[in-house]
Parts: sequence; structure tokens; C-alpha cells
Amino acid sequence: MRIVPFIISAVGAAGLIAVLNTQLPVGGSKTPRLGYFLSPQQGFWQNAEPVNGSHDGNIKLVGLKAKVDVYMDERLVPHIYAENDVDAYYTQGYLHAKYRLWQMEFQTHVAAGRLSEIVGPDRIDTDKFFRRMGMVYAAEKTMKEASKNKEIKAAIDAYAQGVNDYISKLEPQQIPFEYKLLDYKPEAWTAQKTYLFLMFMSYDLTARGVTNDLKMTNARNYFGYEDFDQLYTNVQDSLDPIVPKGTAYTPASISVTAPASVDSLYYGKTNSGGAAIAPVVPDKNNGSNNWAVAGSKTKSGRPILANDPHLGLNLPSLWYEVQITTPTHSTYGASFPGSPAVIIGFNDSIAWGVTNAGRDVIDYYDMKFKDSTLEQYWYNDVWNKADVKEEVIKVKGKPDVIDHVAYTAFGPVMYDPSYKNESTKGKYLALKWTAHEGGQGLQTFYDLNRARNFDDYLTAIHKWTCPGQNFVFVSKSGDIAIKQQGAFVARWNRQGDFIMPGEDNQYMWQGIIPNTENPMMKNPARGFVSSANQKSTDDSYPYYLGAASDFPVYRGVIINKKLAAMNNITAADIQEMQTDNYNVFAEMARPVLLKFASEIALTTEEKKYIGVLQSWNLRNDVGEQGATVFRAIWDSLETAIWKDEFERSPLPLPWPDEPILLDIMLRDSVYYFADNANTPDKTETLRDAVSMAIQKATKACAELEKNEELAWGKFKDSRINHLLKIDPLSRLHLPIGGGVHIINATTKTHGPSWRMIVHMTDEIEAYGVYPGGQSGNPGSKYYDDFVDTWAAGKYYRILFLKKIAAAKSAQMKWHLTFTNS
Repeated sequence: MRIVPFIISAVGAAGLIAVLNTQLPVGGSKTPRLGYFLSPQQGFWQNAEPVNGSHDGNIKLVGLKAKVDVYMDERLVPHIYAENDVDAYYTQGYLHAKYRLWQMEFQTHVAAGRLSEIVGPDRIDTDKFFRRMGMVYAAEKTMKEASKNKEIKAAIDAYAQGVNDYISKLEPQQIPFEYKLLDYKPEAWTAQKTYLFLMFMSYDLTARGVTNDLKMTNARNYFGYEDFDQLYTNVQDSLDPIVPKGTAYTPASISVTAPASVDSLYYGKTNSGGAAIAPVVPDKNNGSNNWAVAGSKTKSGRPILANDPHLGLNLPSLWYEVQITTPTHSTYGASFPGSPAVIIGFNDSIAWGVTNAGRDVIDYYDMKFKDSTLEQYWYNDVWNKADVKEEVIKVKGKPDVIDHVAYTAFGPVMYDPSYKNESTKGKYLALKWTAHEGGQGLQTFYDLNRARNFDDYLTAIHKWTCPGQNFVFVSKSGDIAIKQQGAFVARWNRQGDFIMPGEDNQYMWQGIIPNTENPMMKNPARGFVSSANQKSTDDSYPYYLGAASDFPVYRGVIINKKLAAMNNITAADIQEMQTDNYNVFAEMARPVLLKFASEIALTTEEKKYIGVLQSWNLRNDVGEQGATVFRAIWDSLETAIWKDEFERSPLPLPWPDEPILLDIMLRDSVYYFADNANTPDKTETLRDAVSMAIQKATKACAELEKNEELAWGKFKDSRINHLLKIDPLSRLHLPIGGGVHIINATTKTHGPSWRMIVHMTDEIEAYGVYPGGQSGNPGSKYYDDFVDTWAAGKYYRILFLKKIAAAKSAQMKWHLTFTNS
């Protein structure tokens, strides 16, 4: 029982919260009321489930129109069979609440800037941050826009009613463990909470712009634009884009023109100002892989789709598996607790998956306000009235905190004199974000659940606006496709990479790229489509895609290389590829490191570890020591190259991404930034930097080896944290390989959050696994029962069954019936 060691080690201790994929420090949270928490009748003990407990039930719900049957399989995956769509989503809401209620509500509290209500005053700044981002504002606009579609409104309302019917039936002893730990109670679910959750996912997948624009502005101001353009170049020599190089595009329908003042006011050739530092930072590795292979490359002659979104590894898991069958559709896949429908999955005609597009959809504007009341701002030569919203932040155990947020022509003011850090004194920075425009994004998944062919897929994804995604597609009829879809700003070169002037409309967005001009491939001659968060196109595309630092390179390179070489592909081949640990970045970097090392006088111990590097098989498997040696040398080399320059800046600067340094080393051994700014002659070369890196890495590797931690799995030490980051409720020291730049992109706390493979045979052959379990209850055997399978690179065969077959299947363990009371 996990909860007992938790009591011993964790009650009353402050920890860290990993909210979905963003780690937020709690601090200041109080010990729960121990009488209530330890009560045998109502306390945490009641949350421990019997190992062989039953999940059968006959449940009466007021809002149902007809009977719903739910068969629960041996992995606790519900297969919902309803006579209409509304009843299906009603039931989905009830089941999400039954198994994931605390997770659902906690996530929406964070998105709404209500964390202080739960954990106390230490999270006031975090709550201000999300409120100033306009999360509730955007959720309300999206809800208003989406509710114009009666089907979507009915689905969301039914889902909310299902959640609330479960909450209304909760006995005190059944309240989820984390509520007892933090000493609060569930509240009613609303449609707005669903949109808040979806807004948080938009933030997590697009909000690198919240930090990048600020840090890039710091770097431009510190180095000057010419050096900046070298350090953060948009040239990626190794890029293998989503749409192959050399593809011809139609001319842009939107003519985008940079303002006349761009050199002086934007590129910063006369600018020496500072920029803000964001307190909450999404993981820079948020991304994914997806691909589809045509029947021409498979053994069966039928297409196969694969998708594995890379996000924070948390318990309870971000995903919840489900099958939903009604007269309009039968769909299986991963759902979000907090939202109806299937988000990534398949039906009996098509399958789809998504990866993050990486496109910049967030910009900052430097504003001028008349005074501290924020009531008027200067824009287009006149004082304009701002819409000032009062934000009341409730704080556990303390008085309310009042904040005021001004909304401008660009959007909400994130930073002003009342909410600042050392670098934003006197500044007013407004945020413009495509998510603030509202949209009908949820309808994309509603329609994909019911899609039958390529045209249906295209119609569905064209409703998607934010965050930008690469939607991959296969159909039983044999089509494969991929399209990058979202509300993408038509930008001039480097627009939005830095904070922009906001006193007039010269730097305002000039338009949104039409759907028909977003990059797409359908049934290419090469027999596959793929994406791995790399740039979608080369420079022949007529619009600016954004800073290269937002686009990783190497997963796309190895995926395309493997797919091009494969034929007679089976689902088993795709499983092996999706969990592959080959390090193509190291394949490219090792020769140049060894070239420089061969010209250096090495000590006996340095030769030892260089020998390990030389003999390494270039795989980041659990037991490989070469993977650790390579990472130690490369990290030490980056430190030797960048630290002396970057540590002098008074503000934080982003180090250039790894492709920058590798491409420089592959092109030329002479590099300006290789010299050490802290030495008097400043004549150091890349060879000197490599020598320093080997020396430092050798000491580190010797220490790791002494502690028996040189093997890659031990060094990386992957873990899956409970959302409150309590170790006894987490899974620690997982034996799993992978890493950055690798198809199996698993790092310490980040990686493939749902692996899915769908083979479009007559009876669909599908596989899936995620690092968690269906239940959010730490006292349940189903809390983390998928983790070992996931870590081992294995899969579950998905049961995609008609109702009659489900009722007869030996793999179905429980039966729930839902009827109108």
C-alpha cells in the first residue's frame, strides 16, 4: 500500500507540483487536519482498494435518456455502448470523475489561477501569472464560440452533468486521497472547466513564446543583432523537414511587410533595454513523433499509423483510455480527463495522431500607459481606454489578494510596475496570443471521432486553431496524409522573436495564413509521412515559420531515414521503431569530437573514457556507458564554449541549441565564441574547448563509475512523479533508455506519454500503452500498472469490439449499467 510510506515520509512536507507538464513549486502548504486525514471512517485509509475489488455496478443517473452499457476490460479500460451521443459523453464524464476527479479539478484550478486556494500564499505569483495570461478570458471566449455548435454544447453539458452526478454521490470516505491531504473538497464541474483544461494544454504546447521572446530579447540586447544572428541562427544544416526540401509552394496570398523602423526599433541596432523573465516555464522538450506508412511499404498492403506525444511524466497520467460506441461512431483512444471525446485514436474507418507544430503564436508588445491606474494607454497617437479587470485571488488561510489586469488592443498586460522583476521596472508588456481569439477546437476531435475518409479529416482539422499541431492521418481506403494546422500568423522575417514596439499598429499581426496554405502532404510517392516537431518546410515556404530554436532537428532525421529504408513493414516493426534508442545526434557529433581529441595529449584516464566513447554502439540503451560518456563530454563542451560569455549577462540568456554548435564544428574549426572571455589573450580554439570538456567529463565519469551510475539508465534515472511530487506516490528509478534527439525521447521526467500504433486491416490491429494506469487512486492496483510495460518498450493489444463481442469477451472483467433514475 503506497499511502502508508507516504504518511511516514511526506505528511506536512513541502514539495513540487508537476502540473501536467509544468513543474510548479508548492511551498507553504499546511499539514492536513490530522483527525480527518487519519480517521478510520473517512480518512486516507478508505482510499485503499481491495486487490480483487469489483468494478461492477448498476448506476442510476437523472440525466440519461436511455440505458448505457459499459464493459470494463482487465486493464480497467471502459468500453461505452450508448444509444445516443449525449448519453455517451454523460457516461464518459461520470467515469472520468470516478477514476480521475482530483486530477481533473486540480488542473483547472492551476489554469484559472486558483492554486493559492489549495496550497496557500506561496503560489500567489503563479496565480497572477496565469490570470495575467488571460486563461479564463480565453476559455470564456472559446466556450462562447464553441457553444454556437449545438452538438458540441450538448456534449460538453452532458459531460459536466456526468461529472456532477458522480460528485453528488460521493460519501465522505470516498473523497479522493489528495483532497484529504490538501484539506479541501470537490466543487461542481462546469463547461468552463473543460475549456480551462484545454487552455492549459494550449499554454503548455505553445507557451515557449512566453519565455523565448523575453530571453531572445535579452540576448539580442546583450550581444547585438549581428552576433545574435550567429548564435541563434535560423539555418539548420541537418534539417529534414516534414514536407521534403525542394517542394514548390504557391505564392503567399497575404503580403507581409516589415515596418520601416524595423532596423532601429526591432532588430535592436540602437536598442539596449532589458526584458522580463517568466516565472513559469513549459518544458522545452514538449513535442512528439507521428508517422504513417502507406500500404505500398507494409507487408499487409494496408497503412499503419504511429503516434507518441512527448509530455511530462506524471501520476495520475495525463491520458485515460476509452472506447465510445454510439449509432454515429465507434472510436477508441486516449482521452483527457476533463474533456469529452477521444483526442488521439481511431475508429473503424480512420486513425489520427498529433504532434506539436512549434510555431510561434505568442508575442509581447512594449506599451506606454498614462499612469499607474492602467486606465489609458498610448496607441496610434491617442490615449486609448484600457479594460481593467479586477482579479480576486483567494488564499488559503490568508486574506484575498487583489490584482488588476489591463486589456489592450494587443491583449492582457502580463508585466507592469505592480507585477515585475528586476528587468521589467517601468515596463508594461502586453501579450498577444492566438488562443485569446476563441475557436472551435474541440469540434475537431468531435468530428475526427466520426470521420470516415480524407475529406472528413480535412474538414475536421480545419476547425483547429491553437496550439498548432501536425495532424497525421490514415484510412482503411489506403490514404495517408499529414497537415500542419492552426491559426498561424503571417509573419515577416523574425517577427515575434523579440518584444515588439506597441505604441502603434505597425507591428500588429497582418493576417492569419489561410488553411489552404498550411503545409500538407497526401499519399506521397515515397510511401510515408512523418513529423517530429521539426520545421515543416525549407525556406521556399513563403511565410516565416519562427525561430529555429523552436524546432528540434534530429528525431526527424532518424525517423525519415528509417522509414525510407523499411519495406514489408508490420505493426511489430513499428513498435520496435517507436521505442528505438539509436542516437543519430551522437552519430554526427562523435566523429568531430574524436577528431579534435586525437590532436590532444590525453591522460591515461581520459584515454579510458575516450575508448568507451569510441566503442559505443550509439544506442542510448539502459546499460550503455558510452551514452553517458558522450553526454558528459558534450555538455562540458557547451559549458566551455558558452559559459564565459553568457554568465556575464545581468539577465538570463538561452544557450544556443545543440544543432548550432554541432553545425559549426562540422563546417569549420575556427569559431569566434570558442575563445575564453575570462583569459587575457582570448586565443582559445575549438580544440582547446574540447580538451577542457574531456578533462571535466573524465572527472565526472570517474565519479559516476565509482558510484555505479555510469550506465545510461542509472545516470538518466527516469521517474514518473505524482502531481504533488511525493516520492512514495511516484515511480522512481525506472529502467528505460532513450533521451533527447532520440525517437524514444525519454528524459528524467519527460517522454512518450501515450504510444499508439494502428494497422488499418479489416479488423483493426491496434496497440497502445501509457506510463500510468486508469485509476487516479494511489491505493488502487490500477494506479500505475502500465508503467513497467511502458518502460520495457512493450504494448497492450487494444480491444476494439462491437457490443455483442464485448459482452462475450473473456477479457472483459466487469459490467456497469447506467440507467435513468
